[in-house]
Parts: sequence; C-alpha cells; structure tokens
Amino acid sequence: MDNIAAIFWDVGGVILSNGWDQSARTKAARRFSLDASDLEKRHRAAEVEFETRQITFETYLDRTVFFSERPFTRDEFKNFIFAQSRENKETRALLDELTASRRYFLAALNNESEELNVYRIRKFDLTRNFACFFTSCYLRIRKPDPLIYQLVLGITQRAPEQCIFIDDRPANLEPAKALGMGTILFQSAEQLRASLAESGVRPAFAGG
Repeated sequence: MDNIAAIFWDVGGVILSNGWDQSARTKAARRFSLDASDLEKRHRAAEVEFETRQITFETYLDRTVFFSERPFTRDEFKNFIFAQSRENKETRALLDELTASRRYFLAALNNESEELNVYRIRKFDLTRNFACFFTSCYLRIRKPDPLIYQLVLGITQRAPEQCIFIDDRPANLEPAKALGMGTILFQSAEQLRASLAESGVRPAFAGG
C-alpha cells in the first residue's frame, strides 16, 4: 500500500486524552459533589446535540449541571472540563514526524463539541499538523455514521484506497473500512508506527 496519500486521525484517545469522557465526568461529580448517575444520564441525553452543535455549551450546562442552583460557577466547571485534556507525547512525536515529511495530507476526524474542540486545537497547537478538522461539531454528524466518512472523502476528493483512518474505537473504524479506506485500531504509539509502516507510510526520519 505505497499509494497512501491521506491520513485521518481521531484526536481523543489517540493524540490527546479524551476530552469529556465518562472518567472525566465521574471526576467532575466527585469534585463538585454532583450525583454521578444523574450527570451521566443527563449527559447521554444531550450528547448528540452537544457534539453536533445543535445546542451551545451553555445549553448543555443548563441541561446537565445548572438546572438548579450550585455553589460553584459555570466558569469553574468549564475550566475543570478543559483541564482534563492531556497530550499523548509519543503519538504526537510520530504525528510531527509525518507532518515534517510533507508526504501526506493529514486531517482530524473526530467527535467533539465546538468549544472543547477549539480549546484543544489551540492548547495543543494541532494546526501545526492538520490541514483540516473534520469534527462532528462542524459537519453536524458523528462517527460512526457512514455519512461522515463519505463527506470527508468527498470534500478532500481522495479515493478511499488512498486513505488511512486511525481511531481507538473499533466501531468507528468499521464504516471507513466498508468504504474501502485503510484502518488502524490505535493501541499505542509504537503499535501505530508499526501499522503505518506495514501500509507503506514513512515518517520524515525513516529514510527515503
């Protein structure tokens, strides 16, 4: 597979930690003395609209946390959410190598709310790697809906067989594979490097 021209990357769980996953919500419930099961139930009810920009961050907070008076502010809760993001340094180093090679079109393909997505792009300078951000909040549709992969291929005008999609969730890879894209289930930076090499993808310092 030496014809790979484009690599699409999930962000949370691959390059960065997940932005606002169940683990982070459990931590928030402890930190702010919230009912964890109620927070989770309310999050699940609002999640799709939140990540496809059908509701704002403020509306999401209204539905999940601030439907009653709280002894903390919205900004305190938002800052807690933002503070959960961390960089996977080993994966980022590999991504930087691929960026430096200038051999591949690199783009994000992820599910995220707009406010958190923008924060993470800026905080971790993801624009140094990615030419485009195909995020659910912009395309108004989430993985694993097959339409999001079809849109990405159409917008970039890439043939599926020229593309690789990297994600840490098998369910998100299945529709991409069905369309003919190469797929890699992310487990570690070392495993990802090996899987990319098997597909003929060479970073800047791999010679050639």
